[in-house]
Amino acid sequence: MGKLLENLYVTLGLGLLAAIILSATFHAEVATFALIIRWVHVFFGIVWIGLLYYFNFVQIPTMPKIPADLKGGVSKFIAPEALFFFRWGAAFTVLAGLLLAWAMGYMHEAFSFQPGFRLIGIGMWLGLIMAFNVWFIIWPNQKRALGLVDADDASKAKSARTAMLTSRVNTLLSIPMLYAMTTFQSAAA
Repeated sequence: MGKLLENLYVTLGLGLLAAIILSATFHAEVATFALIIRWVHVFFGIVWIGLLYYFNFVQIPTMPKIPADLKGGVSKFIAPEALFFFRWGAAFTVLAGLLLAWAMGYMHEAFSFQPGFRLIGIGMWLGLIMAFNVWFIIWPNQKRALGLVDADDASKAKSARTAMLTSRVNTLLSIPMLYAMTTFQSAAA
């Protein structure tokens, strides 16, 4: 079993297989498109928000404590890889969420805050704002801050601060967004 778990993709495949077995065993009669999309939405949401919290709870507060000669390990290897999964987690979370709202027939009602759909609508709008921040503010600024694109030291420092503050905005927004999403789901179930 150890050899299987050494490979991340095999581990993910085994987890997916276990989920399929659970679905076939307990929800064979309700394994609908919406159920599958909800699962995909939650999976990618965990990837996205998990990395958001990793950055804000672990990496950002720890970086000032790391000796200068070791910071390159984080900025050249760990951060770019984490940012890859972070931004694509955001994209797939939003895509699956929109597909779910469409499949469940409440996309228009949620986006226009109609009664009964205001809470999920607020969650959806917060998620869209957060995804926008990831792709159009955090990622471009992180590319400069991490030296993935050419930038002078002043631009790198300014970009690092902008990325950090926008990440903090997303952390702030994630709390009411998660409340809105989970409360609507439990109320709708």
